[in-house]
Amino acid sequence: MTEERKARKIVYKITYPNGKIYIGKDLTNSINYFGSAKGDLIAKDFSEADRLDFTIRRQALGERRRVGRRGERRRG
Repeated sequence: MTEERKARKIVYKITYPNGKIYIGKDLTNSINYFGSAKGDLIAKDFSEADRLDFTIRRQALGERRRVGRRGERRRG
């Protein structure tokens, strides 16, 4: 992964099949990160049939380069 990719913070929206929405941020710009939702809470929203075929959508709402501890932007 390039430094340019690592230095971004992504704010995203995840929409579950039942219409519930989760807003979060990903500091690593990982392609397989879908938040830190609690599995037992999500499981309550899915029937056995729902579990066989569903789609979760992740949309980037915005991104910016990470800022260092003292407020300066990282140089790359």
